[in-house]
Amino acid sequence: MSFTGKYELQSQENFETFMKALGLPDEQIQKGKDIKSVSEIVQDGKNFKITVTTGSKVLHNEFTIGEECEMEMLTGEKVKAIVQLEGDNRLVANLKGLKSVTELNGDTITNTMTMGDLTYKRISKRI
Repeated sequence: MSFTGKYELQSQENFETFMKALGLPDEQIQKGKDIKSVSEIVQDGKNFKITVTTGSKVLHNEFTIGEECEMEMLTGEKVKAIVQLEGDNRLVANLKGLKSVTELNGDTITNTMTMGDLTYKRISKRI
């Protein structure tokens, strides 16, 4: 299953609490909470390029399945991570105490981030 495509955020759960726990400033949280971010994914075999645009903020990460890479977190911090593919539709990464699971089902991508006992969930649809 190919992840390639553009996806627009449809809904999210626990955004403010999770972003505060990550250490994002309140001003940035308030700006970002109502913006429909767009994620663009380009998959070429095991290589991925992911660009998430939220208003004027652009987050860009590239990785190869199973290989260590440097990823930029929402805070701007760069951390080492390894992204694994589970089955043919689930990307799993552990970034500095945060677990990210991205699952593709048809035209819907569900991204769940867990840090300690906090969970943040985003649901996006292919556009």
